[in-house]
Amino acid sequence: MGISLICGLAAGLLLMMLRENLNSSGQEAVWKTINSILFQDITAAGAEKDLGLFYILGQLFIRSLQLVIVPMVFTSITLAIGQISDTRALGRISFKTIGGFLVCSAMALVLACGAGYMIYSAGLFNIQVDGLEGQAGSTGANPLNVILSVVPSNVAATFSSNTSVLAIVFLAVTLGLCMNALGEERTSVLKKLITEINDIVVVFLNYVVTKFGPIAIFVLLSRTFAIYGIHHLKPAMTYVVATTILLLAFLFVGYPLFVAASTRLNPFKFASKILKVAVFGFSTSSSAATLPLNVKTTVEELGVDEKIASFVLPLGMTINMNGTAIMQVVATLFIAGCAGYDVTFGQLVVVALLVLIASVGTPAAPGAGAIILFTILSGLGYVNDSALLAYSLILAINRPIEMLLTALNVVGDSAASIYVAKSEGMLDETKYNA
Repeated sequence: MGISLICGLAAGLLLMMLRENLNSSGQEAVWKTINSILFQDITAAGAEKDLGLFYILGQLFIRSLQLVIVPMVFTSITLAIGQISDTRALGRISFKTIGGFLVCSAMALVLACGAGYMIYSAGLFNIQVDGLEGQAGSTGANPLNVILSVVPSNVAATFSSNTSVLAIVFLAVTLGLCMNALGEERTSVLKKLITEINDIVVVFLNYVVTKFGPIAIFVLLSRTFAIYGIHHLKPAMTYVVATTILLLAFLFVGYPLFVAASTRLNPFKFASKILKVAVFGFSTSSSAATLPLNVKTTVEELGVDEKIASFVLPLGMTINMNGTAIMQVVATLFIAGCAGYDVTFGQLVVVALLVLIASVGTPAAPGAGAIILFTILSGLGYVNDSALLAYSLILAINRPIEMLLTALNVVGDSAASIYVAKSEGMLDETKYNA
């Protein structure tokens, strides 16, 4: 996967340079042909005759992983809850899990608000955005709606959508608790069925990740940079650079500090072993797609008990979005600067709270963070024409940022699971230190 990452980045940068060179020298037709054969989204309007080979390969991989998101999350959490028969222990683990998530989120928000506000105050976000059409994005909604989405009104509809992961978690926890209440005798058949489904999912995912993963990573990265135009990057360079630095700082400094402070373990062991999970998350830009590898690495290499990992990691995939939170804070301040809005300290606190709530409801799928951003902008009233133009720019150039913040999100889930396992005496430190 590391080799695929390096090759994909190198090929993508070369293709981006080739694109700029051909388009600037009057050879747009040549690039159009290359794009049609390799990179074109064949589902787009007017692409009926295009091949889009890289697009097809990338989508086959992503869809293979998305195929089992619902059964994987449902069965793993149900079994994890069902195996913890002590309700006090379950409550304690849940409390520690949420606490770990909140501590990481608070650290991320303080970093993003502090650094972002300094850049905003320095006037570096006061940029005139031209050459784009304003996009209203998805309809703005009250971020508190995420609370209502936890409890579904229709079981069948919940299981038919990959975007209802919070509801899936609720159903899995409920079923696990009910199975505990009924006892082993009365639920043995159901538990056996759920266990076998979980085993099938694991076998399928291991095959997809190990056999198809390296090829898919190369294809996804190459295509991302090949279709990524430099003309959108220049006006948003400050946003891109600031967000990238903050994300990398939290990834390589923030999480190791959290692990060291909360567990007294060697943070360098954690960083070295979780690196491939970060690479996979970066390549796929999907927390859900990265979950199988994250579980495998956290259990087998970092020594977290499977019961803890099966509960904390799927839950973290749903509600622990530290990378998304950092991006949304910086993007909001960037849009405010471009649109001429004054941001006071009080408004900055409101931004942090809205981002925290909205990030919990962000689907674990590529591009979701930038879409949910519009909800935050609506809640703050940042919706004039200049704000919509700046928002359009974010949508246009945010794909590489989304890839990096996904890496941050998945590493945060693993860091929290190590903290919970260590505090419960369910961490194999021999494996961790190996």
